[in-house]
Amino acid sequence: MTPENRSRFKLKQVFVCQHCGRESPKWLGRCPSCESWNSFESVAAERRSPVSLAGVSGTTPQELSSVSLDSAPRVSLGISEFDRVLGGGLVPGSLVLLGGEPGIGKSTLLLQVCSHLAKDGGAVVYVSGEESSQQVRLRAVRLGVSGERILLLAETSLEAVLEHLNTAAPSLVIVDSIQTMWLEGVAGAPGSLSQVRECTIALMRFAKQRGVSVLIAGHVTKEGAIAGPGTLEHIVDVVLYMEGERHSAYRLVRAVKNRFGSTDELGVFEMIATGLVPVENPSLVFIGAERDQVVGSVIVPILEGSRPLLVEIQALTTPAGFGPPRRVATGFDLNRLLLITAVLTKRARMKLSDQDVIVNVTGGLRIAEPAADLGVALAIASSLRDCPLLRSLVVFGELGLGGEVRGVSQPARRLGEAERLGFNSCIGPSEAKVGAVAGSGIKLLRASSLTQAIALGLDSGDTDCRGRT
Repeated sequence: MTPENRSRFKLKQVFVCQHCGRESPKWLGRCPSCESWNSFESVAAERRSPVSLAGVSGTTPQELSSVSLDSAPRVSLGISEFDRVLGGGLVPGSLVLLGGEPGIGKSTLLLQVCSHLAKDGGAVVYVSGEESSQQVRLRAVRLGVSGERILLLAETSLEAVLEHLNTAAPSLVIVDSIQTMWLEGVAGAPGSLSQVRECTIALMRFAKQRGVSVLIAGHVTKEGAIAGPGTLEHIVDVVLYMEGERHSAYRLVRAVKNRFGSTDELGVFEMIATGLVPVENPSLVFIGAERDQVVGSVIVPILEGSRPLLVEIQALTTPAGFGPPRRVATGFDLNRLLLITAVLTKRARMKLSDQDVIVNVTGGLRIAEPAADLGVALAIASSLRDCPLLRSLVVFGELGLGGEVRGVSQPARRLGEAERLGFNSCIGPSEAKVGAVAGSGIKLLRASSLTQAIALGLDSGDTDCRGRT
């Protein structure tokens, strides 16, 4: 083979899906793996990383039982809600990815993390690829961050960033954002799948070899996933998502991957003029200040990891004007709503075939726990019959296709949270096992079926609405 032909072979092009990373020898309009349209882009088949990714020199295989468990303790970030989501703090040498929509508050939260760690005496490097040094300084002044012991580096070349990091020897590195970083010699523009992947791998090697924690910010696509999720989520140690309505003051941080802790924890923050403030009692946020009887409204105790939360679920039924009736769910699984409406129609004899059913979880929270099934069903029944539920009532339980109310995990903790906030009665599964301590001051109304729960939940003082269907 001549040198010219060998050079042409090395420069052969392949097509890579920018969403999931699938490679194809030819362009495809739709990705067979993630089914996204027009996501294939041409990249060089022979790719190499200019940064040395070799392991630490001198390492040899050793028996698993002889591996030492002595390691540095977790580092508290000084923000209680952030520490909760991470599982108790930041593990040294870990690589954490914080994703969210533009403007949701990622940079604000990361700059506050820098401020708290810098106060403890450790040097922190903040790499800004999106904003200039003056812009970051303006945000710091607004947040009340002095900037002492925070080394600001406005750079997009990852080679230059790594050179500065080797000199500074920081205790924490923050990269904002990974889509702006680029490596020379890697095909693709900054933000492309190949660049994002190679830059993340280089940062991972730096974190593992130096024992320095690295937090990187990532933007999400219009589908709600971090750009390049098929590769980044496998590379990093922790994947966090920041959620929240743009016009709401509250932000939620949840983990979808955590090698050092649970992925069920939830952090709640409130956005104020001076930054993000942890919300110590989020139940008061989600249930609102008013607790008067409202038709179609119910309070449900759910569990987010180890934390019990009380959330308000609202339902509205209206006659369908034309066409088939609609089912709309905000913060609740639509397929689960279809199941509940079918059970209400079949088992509770409620006529919903000509009704639009709308369910909303207040506060911008998304519920995936089946313990909210019974609460949604009672909210729909309350709206259909135009009758409020009992005063100071909470409801929880999973709903089966036969109309039976199934048990859920940790009912005592749910009752304890409801009692702490002043609720005095609860409708729950008949098989719920409650201890003698938690929830002892709240009356548990046990229900084995959906019809029994509806009879117990509707306000007995309003005799007109109890017979409506």
